[in-house]
Amino acid sequence: MMDNFFSFFNIDNVLFIIGKQQVSYLEVVCMLSGLVCIFLAVRAKVSNFWFGYLYNILLFPLFLQKGLYSSMILQPISFAINIFGHYRWTHPRRNEENKQHELKISLMGNSQRIIYLLIVVALTFLWWQFVLKMHEWWPPAYSVAPLRKLLDAFVVIMVLLAQLLSAQKRLECWSAWMTVNVTNVTLYSLSGLLFLAFESATKIILATFGFLHWLRKYKKERHNEHE
Repeated sequence: MMDNFFSFFNIDNVLFIIGKQQVSYLEVVCMLSGLVCIFLAVRAKVSNFWFGYLYNILLFPLFLQKGLYSSMILQPISFAINIFGHYRWTHPRRNEENKQHELKISLMGNSQRIIYLLIVVALTFLWWQFVLKMHEWWPPAYSVAPLRKLLDAFVVIMVLLAQLLSAQKRLECWSAWMTVNVTNVTLYSLSGLLFLAFESATKIILATFGFLHWLRKYKKERHNEHE
């Protein structure tokens, strides 16, 4: 039984094949948990965090076996940010809560957006340089193409930004998630992760609905404040 349990995390345990690409059990479960997580986030449901935890746990062995080491290292950090976001959504300060006693949706100022953008550019470059030299102390990383390393590094920084904005219920988080998933479609396709590429494409659509839903909710909360 234990052998069957651990074999689930092996990407060579193939569920089916599409064209010439193998799709593992692990990849399918990752896709489903990720989609459920984002669907619940679109609806601003706190329960999205529980599926987010599962998603982080499953992505770690998947990225490890596919050589996406930046994204692999990201998962424990994402897990911690999920815990922070879970707490922030359910324990807002008095001036931050809506009528349902949950964290209300907010917007950043233009100066904050510019600062975040500059930070993303700087951190992406620094992390990319680190990943390029990773093979010196971790030989398997050498086989990963430079373009994939750059995309992987960019996704890592953008995911952290998107998660931090989501944890604070900033409306701008959906723009960050759209950027993440557009990049991921390319990255996963290059890495042979067909189902995760499909998942990312689906998330772009969900993120669009998420932005529109949160925008309506933001305007409603603002209206309620002035009543």
